[in-house]
Amino acid sequence: MPIGDLNSLSALLSPDVVEKILDAYWAKNGETPKAFTIDLACRFVAIARETKCIDEAACERLDQMRRDLEDKRRGGLTDKNTTLIRQVLTPGVWNRVVQLPQKMMSTARAQQSSAPLRAAVTAQLAVAIAILTVAPVRLANLVAIKLGINLIKPGGPDSNYWLTFPDHDVKNRVRLEYPLEQHLTRMIDEYVHDFRPIVLRGRNDDWLFPGQRGGAKASILFSGQITQRIYQTTGLRMTVHQFRHAAGAIILKHRPGEYELVRQLLGHRNVQTTINAYIGLENIHASEIFSKIVMRHLDDELEAAE
Repeated sequence: MPIGDLNSLSALLSPDVVEKILDAYWAKNGETPKAFTIDLACRFVAIARETKCIDEAACERLDQMRRDLEDKRRGGLTDKNTTLIRQVLTPGVWNRVVQLPQKMMSTARAQQSSAPLRAAVTAQLAVAIAILTVAPVRLANLVAIKLGINLIKPGGPDSNYWLTFPDHDVKNRVRLEYPLEQHLTRMIDEYVHDFRPIVLRGRNDDWLFPGQRGGAKASILFSGQITQRIYQTTGLRMTVHQFRHAAGAIILKHRPGEYELVRQLLGHRNVQTTINAYIGLENIHASEIFSKIVMRHLDDELEAAE
């Protein structure tokens, strides 16, 4: 495309232009498109819908290209995510992640008088990690949480929080609802009352995770801080998105084959998406079950020998 013709966002996202771009990347990839090419199609659709720079018919054409490419996406987990899941399923590792927010809140309390801003950021990260361990939402939804809109107390001020996102705020247009337990409700309340005002600096924003210069906290900054803090304190290198893979693996470890349960937690539109993503975990679970069978036989042999 002549660069002079790409003089606006609508020109760049024109379906005829996008089709040429995606075809060019696919041609470089070979017979099967790589994840980058597929994800690029997803980004084009997301930008078009968010900015409304092209009409609905054009958006639908872009979405059809995305769906066609999604059908070519490689099933199963990447090697990087499989490595993470091996670590998460190792006894004791996930416990360190789950226990981390409480330890971070203790650190924040100790720092509050001497280094209030540092304490507020630590508390902010603690709440984010705690939420992700029970409600593994996408990064875009995490940073966009608003008090009274996404984080609510349906039963009144003394009840537990619910985390909720309407379908139009979710990547694949699936409504999400997560009731939160009392311990997390108490942690969020402490953060909101004692630490969040320090970051707000007198502003009246309703973001759960405000940035220091206004608006919601920047996604890239927040994601990097979460990953770094988890790695520093647990040794596990884990991104915000990988909380979703960890959740799927943990559910399937305790409830083998229940992909529908994983689908509901992660908010996939259909269960086949979930199966395609986590099908490789069946080998892990089959090995564990077989090992237990073998151990029972060994125990029987030892008892017989005695």
